[in-house]
Amino acid sequence: MLHGYNPPARFLPYLSWTQVAELPDKANTVIVLPTGATEQHGPHLPCAVDTVISAGVVGHALARLPDDVPAFAMAPITYGKSEEHLHFPGTVTLSGETLLATMNEVGESVYRAGFKKLLIVNGHGGQPQVMEMCARELRLRHGDFIVVPSFTWRVPNVAGQYLSDKEKKLAMHAGHAETAIMLALAPDTVRMDQAVSNYPPEFPSRLLSPDGRPACAWSARDFGPSGIIGDPLPATREQGLAILDSLAESWASAITELHQLHWAPRAEPTWGRSQHSGHVQQSLD
Repeated sequence: MLHGYNPPARFLPYLSWTQVAELPDKANTVIVLPTGATEQHGPHLPCAVDTVISAGVVGHALARLPDDVPAFAMAPITYGKSEEHLHFPGTVTLSGETLLATMNEVGESVYRAGFKKLLIVNGHGGQPQVMEMCARELRLRHGDFIVVPSFTWRVPNVAGQYLSDKEKKLAMHAGHAETAIMLALAPDTVRMDQAVSNYPPEFPSRLLSPDGRPACAWSARDFGPSGIIGDPLPATREQGLAILDSLAESWASAITELHQLHWAPRAEPTWGRSQHSGHVQQSLD
């Protein structure tokens, strides 16, 4: 069913328009928008990894919320800005402009329905700047709209305790952590017999990259034909379940905090005509 990992009662598209209109305290109800991508993740993982992880973590987080914390998930954004993977079949990419326009229009729809708190949980590392631009544009248009763009893995979680030092330093795509959590969320889509280890070379300038990660723009094929950037071989389902549990717990706490949060309300922009020039002027508070 469309609700995926979400509790059906916390899946916004399952409500009728009259139910949405009648929701109490919509200003403090948290709307959660998982965003991901459809892009290659090596021969051992499906192209839906980023969407599955963001939607799966959100769903498990919402399932942990007490009844008195109003929050609903939206259907995930399944296509993202994935040009760095376009050389691999299965990748579907939007331009940055298209993704930004899509995010803005979804955000406008959320606000138009009366909600004032939107949490974007982004699972794709190639598009956080677009999420941040969307949040800023929505905030500038609506002074009482709190839009939080974040990354699925940004909250506290236990993934680091399973990763090697090299994995922590250089892995970026389809490596240990992503493989482990996919073994927890969608094990039937994982083919561990096809997994290989593949790391990028360390960037040669310590001034530009103190940790050795690429400081220049890259595409996935720069690092070899597999599409993997990391080492998925040590991943297990047990690790993935622990990682998922920790992410869900942290996101449930974050959603609760956002529900309770009151932050910097700003008056709407005021519009008026100059008495001297006759031109329309805009003044932003």
